[in-house]
Amino acid sequence: MRKFSCNYRYLLLIAALPFIYIQMRLFATQSQYADRLADAIEAENQCTRQTRLLIDQISMQQGRILSLEEERKRQDQECRQLRALVQDLERKGLKKLVGDVQVPVAAVVVMACNRADYLDRTIKSILKYQSPVASRYPLFISQDGSDPHVKSKALSYDQLTYMQHLDYEPVHTASPGELIAYYKIARHYKWALDQLFYKHKFSRVIILEDDMEIAPDFFDYFEAGATLLDRDKSIMAISSWNDNGQRQFVHDPYVLYRSDFFPGLGWMLSRSTWDELSPKWPITYWDDWLRLKENHRGRQFIRPEVCRTYNFGEHGSSMGQFFKQYLEPIKLNDVQVDWKSMDLSYLEEDKYVEHFAELLRKTTPVHGSDAILKANNIDGDVRILYRDQSDFERIASQFGIFEEWKDGVPRTAYKGVVVFRYQTQKRIFFVGPDSLQQLGIR
Repeated sequence: MRKFSCNYRYLLLIAALPFIYIQMRLFATQSQYADRLADAIEAENQCTRQTRLLIDQISMQQGRILSLEEERKRQDQECRQLRALVQDLERKGLKKLVGDVQVPVAAVVVMACNRADYLDRTIKSILKYQSPVASRYPLFISQDGSDPHVKSKALSYDQLTYMQHLDYEPVHTASPGELIAYYKIARHYKWALDQLFYKHKFSRVIILEDDMEIAPDFFDYFEAGATLLDRDKSIMAISSWNDNGQRQFVHDPYVLYRSDFFPGLGWMLSRSTWDELSPKWPITYWDDWLRLKENHRGRQFIRPEVCRTYNFGEHGSSMGQFFKQYLEPIKLNDVQVDWKSMDLSYLEEDKYVEHFAELLRKTTPVHGSDAILKANNIDGDVRILYRDQSDFERIASQFGIFEEWKDGVPRTAYKGVVVFRYQTQKRIFFVGPDSLQQLGIR
């Protein structure tokens, strides 16, 4: 009986073991499920928190949008008020006054290098007439190199802006013996004009040199020229210089001409023209480069009869070339011309051809080798026909005007015609072999 009881207990123990194992597995599975459930609950809580955060951010953005909308409405209202104020000012005739203060006609730049005494004389001449219109003609001094006297002189004036071009790149001349100064000058001009047009954003620039004085009506003259430059795209630049502007060859300060020859020595160009010239600017002799037909492409230049600049620079890169004969005797205008009241529409391309042709029609033709003698005996204007460049040079030397040509064009010429005064008021016209045909004169 005892043996049977022992076996029974043993069987119960064996039967209990699978049950215990199953219970343990169930407990482990329940624990894993509980852990996963807790993780899911935590993830759901995190998602809920993020959703609430996004809702808060959206609410803040909506608030900002409403605030910006209110700001826009306020700015629109201010704009309407400003427009009404501008219209009121225009009605009161103050539109031009506002424009004069805010928008410069042109920047004025003086190109300098190493002549401090010359620069000082030039600055004083400019400031004498620029001060009342300084906001419309801001003044810049652009120095090439590091001459301390020039820099110190420029910085001693509060009425101008100083720029310095430091170029350490070696110069390789095209021909042995060439002056490197002309290469340096060309680099300096490109740098300075790039600065004024592209960095300072001026629409026009007047270029002067550090050995010039200006006339009393210099700025009024260029303001009138700016209107022409904007209106007539056949005009490449406005110049204040007449190569044949010596005292004995000029008379009327009110007269302007068109010319196929670039005069230089105080001139104004626009940004649109510089956009064209800057990428192909030459490495040297920039002024003669501008006189090539391939570069001015049929466009012309406005020049005065009486110069608005005077070049006193006997010592410089050109070593005084032609100074005594051609530069020193130049007549600087001393008349305050009211250019604002002048009708300059006759200088527009289509009108000017007829205007100039009419001047020629009124002249008396002179032939033969004794042109000066015959011209002396005629009261009115005279025209003298030349056959070619050598013939022109022969006649020009007799009168004493510039004999030089560039790319087939005599200095100051318009359609091959060079005009200057002789014996005070009389005009002498040197007329090329095909000039009359170009002007429609039979």
